[in-house]
Amino acid sequence: MPIEFDQRRLPQIIDDLATQGWSRQTHVLPELLTRQLADECRLRAQKGALHPASTGRGGAQAVREGIRGDRIQWLEDGQHPACDHYLRAMDELRLFLNEAFFLGLADYESHFTLYPPGSFYRRHLDRFNDDDRRSVSAIYYLNPDWLPEHGGALRLYPAAGGELDILPEAGTLVLFMSADLPHEVLPATRERLSLTGWFRRRALSQVI
Repeated sequence: MPIEFDQRRLPQIIDDLATQGWSRQTHVLPELLTRQLADECRLRAQKGALHPASTGRGGAQAVREGIRGDRIQWLEDGQHPACDHYLRAMDELRLFLNEAFFLGLADYESHFTLYPPGSFYRRHLDRFNDDDRRSVSAIYYLNPDWLPEHGGALRLYPAAGGELDILPEAGTLVLFMSADLPHEVLPATRERLSLTGWFRRRALSQVI
């Protein structure tokens, strides 16, 4: 299956990240692929393959439902054609981000994310205190016919101040700098599906 990331959006993504630290784009991937990814996420959930997400790292890692209530499963190559297509498209974007910003992005990691109705994720940053590999966060939403009254917005807290809410509408891609932009997920009245991932630099121990 060919990679079909809409490259016409790339200049705007670069300008957004450079000037404001985040970017929202719609319909960057084919609608059929988005539907296939949503179907795969729901199927995995029905099979019990998605598990409660944890917070922290190492010995501090634990499931804390008062902080986040989503269920996840990590993507791996070869699991499903639609997932492979998505990972290839995001790797194409990784190369473009490297060319534009010289970030040294080495890979991309991603997982399916399902928020049951009423669940949320409190305000946080995506980069760990003891691991600076996560450089650019990427969230691709899989929810058709999403309305404002459904809730579930991604709330960003830009450096300029204030709040910005982005609805998790199918086909919407949100990118932001992982270390710089606090954000949270607000409760929704229906299931909320996405692919959540990070473009990562090499660990310092891997740099020669």
